Amino acid sequence: MSDLGIQYPLMEHFYTIQGEGKYSGRAAYFLRIGGCDVGCVWCDVKESWDKNLHPETSIDAMLKPILESQTDFVVITGGEPAMYDLNPLVNALHANNIYVAIETSGAYEVMGDIDWFCLSPKKFKMPVDSAYKSADEFKVVIYHPSDFEWAEKQTTLLRDDCELFLQPEWSKTEQLLPKIIDYVKQNPKWRISLQTHKFMNIP
Repeated sequence: MSDLGIQYPLMEHFYTIQGEGKYSGRAAYFLRIGGCDVGCVWCDVKESWDKNLHPETSIDAMLKPILESQTDFVVITGGEPAMYDLNPLVNALHANNIYVAIETSGAYEVMGDIDWFCLSPKKFKMPVDSAYKSADEFKVVIYHPSDFEWAEKQTTLLRDDCELFLQPEWSKTEQLLPKIIDYVKQNPKWRISLQTHKFMNIP
């Protein structure tokens, strides 16, 4: 079997606009890989957790709609995509001149030559050491005011050039966004990330 025949449990895939973080506003093709054992209580895609619910899909099958979209940017997300060896998938995307980003909790070592590494750590299952060193973007979801202090402590493990974002948990945006605004004004190394795709009513 060639690498293009390698399969991953693909929950969903779609061409949309990246709504969060560094590349917010950029057209992006999303590949959502099923399977996750991190267990965030506020996860808005809990149906992604059980990989057995999602069809094993070959890289070749994934590539077809991606190439038809003519995108130059793919985001691999989950679930927790780093549970799998992503080298074959990333290599296939690179072979088609596509820039590859990943969104991961960092709970597993990422296997694949990722172009943009978004680390979004969770208290429920802390990142492995290599995730901090690989991160280009560090995005912390603020669910409780205590999360500010936790996020700050994590930054000591990151590269100096890693970009820092704080994002309100969607259901608590009205309550927490004013606190995030104040925090960023006092700590301008941070930037604010919002789930703009939800405001735009797109996937």
